[in-house]
Amino acid sequence: MSMGSGILLIVIGAILTFAVSVDIAWIDLDIVGSILIGAGVVTFVLGIVSALRKRRTVEVVRTGSDPQSGAQVTERKTTGGVF
Repeated sequence: MSMGSGILLIVIGAILTFAVSVDIAWIDLDIVGSILIGAGVVTFVLGIVSALRKRRTVEVVRTGSDPQSGAQVTERKTTGGVF
């Protein structure tokens, strides 16, 4: 979600900076567009870092035998990354 939000901010900022040529007395659309582009880049990079950290997985396999029946018991436990 944050990567998509970052791309959206970059697109809106680029439109305001490069495509809109309206002069408004109380706001500079070029500055607003540049701020949105910067915020979009930061959001996109944080989204990539967050996605890469969440993809870490750890799998623990324990094998033993049941003392009553003598059967082999295998336990698998998979955990995700911790942010």
